[in-house]
Amino acid sequence: MSDPARTVRAVFRGLARLQKTFTIEVGPLRATGMPALLLGVSSIVLASGLTAALAKSATRLPETLGEARGLAEAVMRARRV
Repeated sequence: MSDPARTVRAVFRGLARLQKTFTIEVGPLRATGMPALLLGVSSIVLASGLTAALAKSATRLPETLGEARGLAEAVMRARRV
């Protein structure tokens, strides 16, 4: 059986290698290493929170979109005058 400390060291070496080579490039945004990992994890958490919020308020979404459209039309009419 393998030594547990040796396994833990191997896992952390792998994570260190992943951290050094991980890169995210989206348009003008470029991140490498730990900032890229943090950006990736935070975007996943943000997306899941946004999905949960949309699922919770899905019944009110058509009303909200209708009100937003009315507001946009009122603003456009005000600019023309």
